[in-house]
Amino acid sequence: MPITGMILDVAARHPDRPAIVGSDGRLTYAQLVDDSRRMFAAVDDLHRGQTVPPRPAAETGGIPITAVSVTSAFHTARIVAGLAGYRAVSATIDPRWPLAHQVRVILACGIGVVISDSDELHTALIDAGWTGTILPLVEFMRREAYARPRSAPRVRSSREAFLLLFSSGTTSHPKAFLKTRGQYRANYAISSAHLEPLAGVATLAPGPVSYSLTLYAVIECLASGGGVHLADSFDPLSVAARMRDERISRVVAVPAVVQSLADAARRDPRAFAGLRLVVTGGANLSSVLRDSLGQVLPDVRLISYYGAAEIGFIGDSRGGDGTLISVYDGVEVAIRDETGATVPDGDLGTLWVRAEACSDGYLAATTRETLRQPDGWATVHDQGRIVGGRLTLVGRAGDIAVTGGHKVSLQDVDRAFEGMPQLGAVSAVTLPHPRLGTVVALVIEGAAPPKAHLQAWARERLAPQFVPRRWYTLQALPRTVGGKIRRGETAELVTRGEAVRL
Repeated sequence: MPITGMILDVAARHPDRPAIVGSDGRLTYAQLVDDSRRMFAAVDDLHRGQTVPPRPAAETGGIPITAVSVTSAFHTARIVAGLAGYRAVSATIDPRWPLAHQVRVILACGIGVVISDSDELHTALIDAGWTGTILPLVEFMRREAYARPRSAPRVRSSREAFLLLFSSGTTSHPKAFLKTRGQYRANYAISSAHLEPLAGVATLAPGPVSYSLTLYAVIECLASGGGVHLADSFDPLSVAARMRDERISRVVAVPAVVQSLADAARRDPRAFAGLRLVVTGGANLSSVLRDSLGQVLPDVRLISYYGAAEIGFIGDSRGGDGTLISVYDGVEVAIRDETGATVPDGDLGTLWVRAEACSDGYLAATTRETLRQPDGWATVHDQGRIVGGRLTLVGRAGDIAVTGGHKVSLQDVDRAFEGMPQLGAVSAVTLPHPRLGTVVALVIEGAAPPKAHLQAWARERLAPQFVPRRWYTLQALPRTVGGKIRRGETAELVTRGEAVRL
């Protein structure tokens, strides 16, 4: 059933069932329907009140775009969920993105309304000549309170776009893509068959809703008639009480949270007695992490899934280190070489996927890159091989890494340090980490500025989750004959202890 159809159905049959719960608010299903009517009225009035409204990206079919860029997971979720039942496209923009990233996607995509508490973003958009409307969350809520409610949300066409997502906030040019309701329904069909979002089940999904993992947890919970319990960040000190009091039996989180969850359960195991399932994604799960959770919560099952926001869920792993992935029924995968030919089993190549949930492509205003071929096959340039019918991932073309559930372009980390005084050549690499799977480290050739200066420089130019966690120096970075830095060999030198850690 479509998300809006389920919301309306549960609101009629179980009006008091919790739908969205956060630290700064909670809505039952009946309240969510009523809230949606005023919320959409406020959004619609803002768009209609513009003298020269920004033109939405052509791929939307002219549907106005509303972006939410606030730290409140609860309010972000209720706005996205509410807009799903109307002619509207919603986007979530991480307020921690570098300012230039936020401004560029708003302008390029033709976003008309932005809900943000950032004075800097407001000023930057006005200076850029943007003709849309930006207002803080408290002002938007005031407008909601006085808005004349529109008609109730309804199930809309599967072909209509309703979500605008972004490939990454690390790069200077994030790629934007749309999701139609039909694509998300197809994605939910897979997750409901394998990841167990069930009616009436309370799911904890900590983290910003701008993360695709958290956003999808919101949608799959509401599409199943369950309740999603949100947290702006994971607080190990309060999670025990929340698990117990809200009777949470399912957690969806990035791998880093799984270790914190295990630590919290070790301190107060009785509070976690109702937990049955932990779902994580975005990185190969460390077997150490899986064992850590199993030791303290032996009856809790752990599923580590693999997917891409552009394509949808692809498969999962339920044991070991998560490197052997069973592909879901209904999803086709192939490993191809640089010519597009399928390679023999066991050979390394680029992963191509054909899935009903895949987006049609990237917005032309944000990139020239092609996502999906006319025959439906798509790639995000993950590298892997198929062995015995199961998929193994070994990295990403273009030096794209995964750490803590986030994709990181190592080349863009390199570029962030261009122009830094007293800094020579650098190479960003990934190193193994027991909780996150991998972490980003920066290796510097020759003498380096103080570590604090490096960290400050990075924080000004990169989103927080992409700032290198470790810093090293090497007398000379390994290079090819042509002078190109050998990134893989650099990482090996660090692993062998030949680099000096700052």
